[in-house]
Amino acid sequence: MTRDWQAPLPQMPAPPPAEAWRRLQAPEGYEVQWRRLAEAALELGLGPDALVEDGMDTVAAARDWKPATVALYSKVARYGGIALPLVRTPEPTPSTLELRPLTEIRSEDPEHLRTVAWCALALTWPATVGQFRTLRRDQVHATARRLLVRTEEGEWSVPGAVRAWQAWETTRSRFPALADSPWVLPALRRGPGVHSAVGAQLSTQALQVTFVKHAVRTARHLQRTAPPSRREWADALAAAYLTLSYDSYRRLALAAGARPVAPRGAVRAERSAAKAAHAVAEQPTSP
Repeated sequence: MTRDWQAPLPQMPAPPPAEAWRRLQAPEGYEVQWRRLAEAALELGLGPDALVEDGMDTVAAARDWKPATVALYSKVARYGGIALPLVRTPEPTPSTLELRPLTEIRSEDPEHLRTVAWCALALTWPATVGQFRTLRRDQVHATARRLLVRTEEGEWSVPGAVRAWQAWETTRSRFPALADSPWVLPALRRGPGVHSAVGAQLSTQALQVTFVKHAVRTARHLQRTAPPSRREWADALAAAYLTLSYDSYRRLALAAGARPVAPRGAVRAERSAAKAAHAVAEQPTSP
């Protein structure tokens, strides 16, 4: 018995781009990045299907996104069900960088002290932004010489961060809303959100912006205060700080030998450390 031949179904037209984006749900924890990806695509008239066909190159060029940003938004798109190819986050350039100036106390400004304490912790405990966002004060214990950080992933001994931690704790104790906050990195002012408040949990985006501001201010400070003999060093370091993100800071700390906070960072740490060692080995030796 044979079946009658049937013509294939006609290809269904794609919905308008804006409607197509509305049909998809933002992945949990990445709502802000999802919204920005959708806005960037819609500016070019691209729906999710068109984004899969064209890839991220067109959107990245229009927004002047850096490779690390393209990798982030590609990951967010995949989390939301858009079948974009995997784009690996590039290793930081340079592979080694002096990070200590970012951990030095320069003023009693609460925002400055909060970020310095963060950087001092991250230099030896290089957690992700999300892990720092949810880090509670009762998970950090100060001893005379080091901090002890206890999370579900394990326990870490963090030397070299006690002074920055105590300075931040002393300053926040002067403000009731900060003194009562359970978060290591609380909000210092009210934001535009309805539930925003001093002492509340900061968003991932707010923390990323906070770090970038601190890096830029540190770069300007280095350029202003460097003696003539160190001017070239200060200018080179400042240039690197002007484009430094927390993600790069974290990976540079891992490349310098910091113990990975979670298994996910272990492979990248080993690769970064090997790359840094290879770069040192290739440097010419003086006669």
